[in-house]
Amino acid sequence: MNCIIETRHLGKHFGRVAAVDDLNLNVAEGEIYAFLGLNGAGKTTSIRMLLGMIKPTTGSARILQTEIKMGSRHPWAGVGYLVEIPYAYPELTVQENLEISRRLHPGTAPAAVTRIIEQLGLSEYAQRRAGTLSQGNAQRLGLAKAMLHHPRLLLLDEPANGLDPAGIVEIRELLLDLSHNHGVTIFMSSHILAEVSLLADRIGIIHQGHLIQELDKTTLEMNRRKKLVVKTRSAENILSVLNACGLHAAPNPDGFYESVSRYGIEHPDEIAQKLVQADLPPVHLTVEEENLENYFLRLIGLED
Repeated sequence: MNCIIETRHLGKHFGRVAAVDDLNLNVAEGEIYAFLGLNGAGKTTSIRMLLGMIKPTTGSARILQTEIKMGSRHPWAGVGYLVEIPYAYPELTVQENLEISRRLHPGTAPAAVTRIIEQLGLSEYAQRRAGTLSQGNAQRLGLAKAMLHHPRLLLLDEPANGLDPAGIVEIRELLLDLSHNHGVTIFMSSHILAEVSLLADRIGIIHQGHLIQELDKTTLEMNRRKKLVVKTRSAENILSVLNACGLHAAPNPDGFYESVSRYGIEHPDEIAQKLVQADLPPVHLTVEEENLENYFLRLIGLED
């Protein structure tokens, strides 16, 4: 595996407070890795250490096979980043801001500015001063600056922040294309967990400065709780039918019956057939799966 990001026992302490402690990461080339956690969990501090913006208290980090050291210029030619609030010169136009960014990356052609303006949907704002942009368009400008020089690695802190639903879909499709078709590695944090579940190849969950779990899509699917949810026109005898099928069911406050028994989850069609045979045809029968948000909250102890 070609590691693009590698950390070993990385940590940052502010006095007695461990903002990040013993962080060990390996992120492969072309992978989309989502870094999840509550506010203050250590996400932004970790990204700032990866970018050399703050010095670690313990451990080390390597980006593009190069150890990160304060003041070092290498390997930043191959890295694009967006951390927290995207910075721009407010009195300069979108195009002028991007032109300055281009000149900071020798070898980036002037045509790259026009290309990225079109790619990020900023054409009608190209001559507008950056300080007058909406939050969503300021975010697009920040992403444009990060992507302008065709980096091998993107480090993105809340890339969908401020975007409307259509903009979120656009950025999702753009990031998937960069990863799947151009081999760009993307390390991102986001609080929009529904979007993360559509994007990420792997997820790392950080809580109180500690990386408490890493999982890929297959593992996440296995770990998510599932339940069979049933409702019939008449509630009379439904429990006896479900119990006869080996399901331990109970009513919920909405009048539906729920069961976490494996047989019902794996064979809902057979349960429906049994109910029909008992003259209790279901008006609702589905297998519901825990979403990423609920899984995350359960993992960190904020949901049963």
